Amino acid sequence: MTPELPDGSFEVIYADPPWTYHRQSEPSRRIENHYPTMSLDEIKALDVPAADDAVLYLWSTAPHLSEAVEVVEEWGFEYKTCAVWDKMKKGMGFWFRINHELLLVGQRGDFTAPEPENRRDSIFESPREGHSEKPDKVRAHIEQAHPDARKLEMFARDGMVGWELWGNESPTSKQS
Repeated sequence: MTPELPDGSFEVIYADPPWTYHRQSEPSRRIENHYPTMSLDEIKALDVPAADDAVLYLWSTAPHLSEAVEVVEEWGFEYKTCAVWDKMKKGMGFWFRINHELLLVGQRGDFTAPEPENRRDSIFESPREGHSEKPDKVRAHIEQAHPDARKLEMFARDGMVGWELWGNESPTSKQS
Protein backbone atom coordinates (compact mmCIF):
# COMPACT_ATOMS: atom_id res chain seq x y z
CA MET A 1 0.00 0.00 0.00
CA THR A 2 1.33 3.43 -0.96
CA PRO A 3 1.58 5.85 1.97
CA GLU A 4 -0.20 9.22 1.85
CA LEU A 5 1.79 12.20 0.66
CA PRO A 6 3.05 14.43 3.49
CA ASP A 7 1.16 17.51 4.65
CA GLY A 8 2.25 21.03 3.84
CA SER A 9 4.03 22.29 0.78
CA PHE A 10 7.56 21.90 -0.47
CA GLU A 11 9.79 24.24 -2.47
CA VAL A 12 11.85 21.34 -3.86
CA ILE A 13 10.31 18.16 -5.24
CA TYR A 14 12.75 15.40 -6.25
CA ALA A 15 11.01 12.46 -7.93
CA ASP A 16 11.94 9.16 -9.52
CA PRO A 17 8.61 7.73 -10.76
CA PRO A 18 8.27 3.95 -11.14
CA TRP A 19 7.54 4.07 -14.87
CA THR A 20 5.82 1.07 -16.48
CA TYR A 21 7.70 -0.43 -19.43
CA HIS A 22 5.55 -2.06 -22.09
CA ARG A 23 8.31 -3.58 -24.24
CA GLN A 24 9.95 -5.85 -21.66
CA SER A 25 10.45 -9.07 -23.58
CA GLU A 26 12.13 -11.31 -21.00
CA PRO A 27 10.25 -11.99 -17.74
CA SER A 28 13.52 -11.91 -15.78
CA ARG A 29 14.17 -8.32 -16.97
CA ARG A 30 10.81 -6.83 -15.93
CA ILE A 31 10.88 -3.77 -13.70
CA GLU A 32 8.07 -5.26 -11.61
CA ASN A 33 10.57 -7.87 -10.38
CA HIS A 34 12.17 -5.02 -8.40
CA TYR A 35 9.23 -2.80 -7.34
CA PRO A 36 5.61 -2.02 -8.26
CA THR A 37 5.24 0.36 -11.19
CA MET A 38 2.63 3.00 -11.97
CA SER A 39 0.92 3.92 -15.22
CA LEU A 40 1.39 7.38 -16.68
CA ASP A 41 -2.15 8.31 -15.63
CA GLU A 42 -1.48 7.18 -12.04
CA ILE A 43 1.72 9.24 -11.86
CA LYS A 44 0.04 12.30 -13.37
CA ALA A 45 -2.90 12.00 -10.95
CA LEU A 46 -0.72 12.40 -7.83
CA ASP A 47 -1.54 15.54 -5.83
CA VAL A 48 2.05 16.73 -5.46
CA PRO A 49 2.42 18.99 -2.40
CA ALA A 50 4.47 21.69 -4.16
CA ALA A 51 4.58 25.29 -2.96
CA ASP A 52 3.36 28.07 -5.24
CA ASP A 53 7.03 28.88 -5.90
CA ALA A 54 8.86 25.58 -6.35
CA VAL A 55 11.26 23.53 -8.44
CA LEU A 56 10.84 19.94 -9.62
CA TYR A 57 13.71 17.57 -10.34
CA LEU A 58 12.17 14.59 -12.18
CA TRP A 59 14.07 11.49 -13.31
CA SER A 60 13.24 10.01 -16.69
CA THR A 61 14.72 7.32 -18.84
CA ALA A 62 15.09 8.12 -22.53
CA PRO A 63 12.03 6.03 -23.59
CA HIS A 64 9.83 7.97 -21.12
CA LEU A 65 10.99 11.48 -22.01
CA SER A 66 7.73 12.63 -23.62
CA GLU A 67 5.74 11.14 -20.73
CA ALA A 68 8.04 12.86 -18.22
CA VAL A 69 7.37 16.24 -19.83
CA GLU A 70 3.64 15.49 -19.50
CA VAL A 71 4.15 14.77 -15.79
CA VAL A 72 6.09 18.02 -15.30
CA GLU A 73 3.19 19.96 -16.82
CA GLU A 74 0.42 17.97 -15.11
CA TRP A 75 2.05 18.57 -11.72
CA GLY A 76 1.88 22.31 -12.42
CA PHE A 77 5.46 23.04 -13.45
CA GLU A 78 6.98 24.52 -16.59
CA TYR A 79 9.83 22.52 -18.13
CA LYS A 80 13.08 24.54 -18.01
CA THR A 81 16.07 22.28 -18.72
CA CYS A 82 17.63 18.91 -17.96
CA ALA A 83 20.82 17.27 -16.78
CA VAL A 84 22.23 13.88 -17.72
CA TRP A 85 23.47 11.12 -15.46
CA ASP A 86 26.26 9.26 -17.24
CA LYS A 87 26.13 5.80 -15.61
CA MET A 88 29.55 4.92 -17.05
CA LYS A 89 28.24 1.45 -17.97
CA LYS A 90 26.10 0.13 -20.82
CA GLY A 91 22.53 -0.82 -20.08
CA MET A 92 19.59 -2.22 -22.01
CA GLY A 93 17.80 -0.61 -24.93
CA PHE A 94 15.94 -1.16 -28.18
CA TRP A 95 17.49 1.58 -30.34
CA PHE A 96 20.68 2.24 -28.34
CA ARG A 97 22.38 0.57 -25.38
CA ILE A 98 21.44 3.24 -22.87
CA ASN A 99 24.04 4.34 -20.32
CA HIS A 100 22.35 7.53 -19.13
CA GLU A 101 19.23 8.91 -17.49
CA LEU A 102 17.73 12.37 -17.71
CA LEU A 103 16.94 14.69 -14.83
CA LEU A 104 14.29 17.16 -15.95
CA VAL A 105 13.92 20.48 -14.17
CA GLY A 106 10.57 22.24 -13.92
CA GLN A 107 9.73 25.57 -12.31
CA ARG A 108 6.54 26.78 -10.69
CA GLY A 109 5.90 30.45 -9.86
CA ASP A 110 8.87 32.64 -9.02
CA PHE A 111 11.25 30.00 -7.70
CA THR A 112 14.72 31.20 -8.61
CA ALA A 113 17.56 29.24 -10.16
CA PRO A 114 20.60 28.45 -8.02
CA GLU A 115 23.10 31.22 -7.38
CA PRO A 116 25.93 31.23 -9.96
CA GLU A 117 28.40 29.68 -7.51
CA ASN A 118 25.98 26.75 -7.00
CA ARG A 119 25.46 25.97 -10.68
CA ARG A 120 27.28 22.89 -11.91
CA ASP A 121 27.89 21.06 -15.14
CA SER A 122 24.83 19.39 -16.63
CA ILE A 123 26.45 15.94 -16.66
CA PHE A 124 26.68 13.89 -13.48
CA GLU A 125 29.24 11.10 -13.93
CA SER A 126 28.70 8.32 -11.43
CA PRO A 127 28.77 4.54 -11.81
CA ARG A 128 25.44 2.75 -11.78
CA GLU A 129 24.90 0.86 -8.53
CA GLY A 130 21.72 -0.95 -7.43
CA HIS A 131 18.65 -1.22 -9.66
CA SER A 132 17.16 2.26 -10.15
CA GLU A 133 19.42 3.70 -7.44
CA LYS A 134 20.34 7.30 -8.19
CA PRO A 135 23.73 8.87 -7.45
CA ASP A 136 24.06 10.61 -4.08
CA LYS A 137 25.84 13.53 -5.76
CA VAL A 138 22.54 14.63 -7.36
CA ARG A 139 20.81 15.01 -3.99
CA ALA A 140 23.94 16.71 -2.64
CA HIS A 141 23.81 19.20 -5.52
CA ILE A 142 20.13 19.95 -4.89
CA GLU A 143 20.89 20.43 -1.19
CA GLN A 144 23.70 22.87 -1.98
CA ALA A 145 21.69 24.71 -4.64
CA HIS A 146 18.61 25.15 -2.41
CA PRO A 147 19.87 24.97 1.20
CA ASP A 148 16.92 26.72 2.87
CA ALA A 149 14.10 25.14 0.86
CA ARG A 150 11.74 22.52 2.28
CA LYS A 151 12.48 19.33 0.29
CA LEU A 152 10.44 16.24 -0.57
CA GLU A 153 11.84 13.14 -2.24
CA MET A 154 9.04 11.20 -3.93
CA PHE A 155 9.37 7.47 -4.64
CA ALA A 156 12.27 7.48 -2.17
CA ARG A 157 14.31 4.43 -1.26
CA ASP A 158 16.66 6.28 1.06
CA GLY A 159 17.33 9.95 1.59
CA MET A 160 19.25 12.82 3.05
CA VAL A 161 18.84 14.30 6.50
CA GLY A 162 16.45 17.24 6.37
CA TRP A 163 14.36 15.88 3.51
CA GLU A 164 10.83 14.47 3.77
CA LEU A 165 10.63 11.04 2.13
CA TRP A 166 7.65 9.44 0.43
CA GLY A 167 7.27 6.12 -1.36
CA ASN A 168 6.75 2.39 -1.02
CA GLU A 169 10.44 1.77 -0.37
CA SER A 170 11.32 4.84 1.73
CA PRO A 171 12.78 4.21 5.18
CA THR A 172 9.80 5.94 6.84
CA SER A 173 7.25 3.72 5.04
CA LYS A 174 9.23 0.54 5.81
CA GLN A 175 8.89 1.21 9.53
CA SER A 176 5.10 0.94 9.50
